[in-house]
Amino acid sequence: MTPPRSTLRADAQRNREQLIATAAEAFASGRGISLDAIAKRAGVGNATLYRHFPTREDLVEEVYRDQIRPLREDARTLLATEPPAQALHAWMLRFADWAGERRGICEALVAMSASGRFGTGPVCDEVQQILAMVLEAGATAGELRSDIDPVEVGGILAGLLSVAGAPEQRPQLSRMLDVVVDGLRPR
Repeated sequence: MTPPRSTLRADAQRNREQLIATAAEAFASGRGISLDAIAKRAGVGNATLYRHFPTREDLVEEVYRDQIRPLREDARTLLATEPPAQALHAWMLRFADWAGERRGICEALVAMSASGRFGTGPVCDEVQQILAMVLEAGATAGELRSDIDPVEVGGILAGLLSVAGAPEQRPQLSRMLDVVVDGLRPR
């Protein structure tokens, strides 16, 4: 992706911020919109958009970068009040609710997972760190296996959301998560 924000020239930083604001507005509208249309609305050329965000997933991740952070506190609260395996299940349902409210994030996570890039963007990094925290607590408590990679669990979660991520599918998703969490238990 592009250099860290602090190393960008002032005009490049303004363009980047304008692209993020325009994309956030477009994603919140609930309508599908092309990257070219986002660039046009932001008043920049396509090359500028692609220089900052080479893929749609990169742009989606940046739009939701700051919105994912409260889910870390949710995980901590769940770990303080529930056994780790139950906390993992409950947190994944909360993540599903969070993702369901943000247009494009499920598709971006699935695409990143399919390309092997899960864990390389701000949202994926945060999800991976949260999952690592919960998985470690579960392994320490003897409830979850200690050889589980959080990136793999994130990929599984992204896959489940692609087939059962709609709010009306919560019962189905919950049952699927039961199977996943059960598969993460030590044998």
